[in-house]
Amino acid sequence: MWPLWRLVSLLALSQAQPFEQRGFWDFTLDDGPFMMNDEEASGADTSGVLDPDSVTPTYSAMCPFGCHCHLRVVQCSDLGLKSVPKEISPDTTLLDLQNNDISELRKDDFKGLQHLYALVLVNNKISKIHEKAFSPLRKLQKLYISKNHLVEIPPNLPSSLVELRIHDNRIRKVPKGVFSGLRNMNCIEMGGNPLENSGFEPGAFDGLKLNYLRISEAKLTGIPKDLPETLNELHLDHNKIQAIELEDLLRYSKLYRLGLGHNQIRMIENGSLSFLPTLRELHLDNNKLARVPSGLPDLKLLQVVYLHSNNITKVGVNDFCPMGFGVKRAYYNGISLFNNPVPYWEVQPATFRCVTDRLAIQFGNYKK
Repeated sequence: MWPLWRLVSLLALSQAQPFEQRGFWDFTLDDGPFMMNDEEASGADTSGVLDPDSVTPTYSAMCPFGCHCHLRVVQCSDLGLKSVPKEISPDTTLLDLQNNDISELRKDDFKGLQHLYALVLVNNKISKIHEKAFSPLRKLQKLYISKNHLVEIPPNLPSSLVELRIHDNRIRKVPKGVFSGLRNMNCIEMGGNPLENSGFEPGAFDGLKLNYLRISEAKLTGIPKDLPETLNELHLDHNKIQAIELEDLLRYSKLYRLGLGHNQIRMIENGSLSFLPTLRELHLDNNKLARVPSGLPDLKLLQVVYLHSNNITKVGVNDFCPMGFGVKRAYYNGISLFNNPVPYWEVQPATFRCVTDRLAIQFGNYKK
């Protein structure tokens, strides 16, 4: 059972830079420049957000049997519940229903919960959601409904929603209009679904101004071309992408982090990376690249490049840094090249002239 203070911490304005989700609650503790205040970044109404430091304890008599209720937090996890419990206090701001056996969300399950800020439904058996199930949740900003049996994006999501976690379901299609009216949304995590490129209808993301999108552990064979152009982070790791073609990244000029690790990328067409002038981190580890991608020296803000576990056999003196000294404005603080068949003793020291120090370079450990 999670300590109560961990639950209350979700209600504070958090810094979220969720590149690797180490545990269910951990993504609320990350600290990135673009996801640090998702309510502020989106312009969402935060009047319903609870500040744990200013809360006066209330002792409502309404608390579902077996649950723990305190500081407007209702924790009903790990109880074997078959449905959403009744008698939930109307002033509840966080409702935790994870790790139960709920299979359906009915029309009136959340009736009266107009102050709810976060709803946790992770690891249930939900396969059916009434089209008006979320209608009462006018201030809901965080919906975590991962690890369920959903085959489609829930209909009529609250317009106040800022963050949607819906990974590890059975979703194969993202239809046009499913995110209509979600002007405050800035973070969607939808990896672990059997999504193919053809599963995204044209215009599926119209109207969204996302900062963060993750479609990892899916069945993508290429970079989707119709994602929001506002993205700062795009994570497509653990897919089946084989190549990056010239115009694949054309509309994503605001990216500062691109995750493409654990794919099957053999080729990155010359000029492809030139569309990413603000890129700071590039993850291309665990692919099938035979050489360092061209264009890295031209990315003046690039600081981290993951190229380990590829098929790179040679590293040129100008693969990372522009010709001459002091040209690149930002210095690398991380380049990983380990587990590649490159003879590191043949690499000239000047290759890494725009790296902060030698500890930022990782070589060796190649295994056939």
